[in-house]
Amino acid sequence: MTPELALQRAVRERLITEAVLPAGSILDRGSRPVADPSIIMGEGQSLEEGDIARRLTRCFLTLHVWKKEAGSEGVKTIAGAIRTALRAPRLVLGDGFYCADARVSSARFLRDPDGETAHGVVTVEALVEEIG
Repeated sequence: MTPELALQRAVRERLITEAVLPAGSILDRGSRPVADPSIIMGEGQSLEEGDIARRLTRCFLTLHVWKKEAGSEGVKTIAGAIRTALRAPRLVLGDGFYCADARVSSARFLRDPDGETAHGVVTVEALVEEIG
């Protein structure tokens, strides 16, 4: 497993456990969601942190929040719930990885061209250490 995938799985599990949205509404897919509201696990990036042992990776995971609504209150509320869910306790990444830190580092809110859907883009940033 990679640090990026370990982070994605742990974030999804945390969002389900903290009841941000039901499991069927938090998906890893490349198309617009059917469920309303929903969170789509999106783009990612990882950067080596530069330690000499090359065991630290800074991972970024983009979460796309979608909700049918005229305004943006719903997607902002969901983004806030994501932020709260990731605060504590520390994410458990599974065998081979330790999450030294995880947080929501940014959130943006957009209007979808369909005029009926609000879209939030939430970036999760984590420092992941390979162990073992």
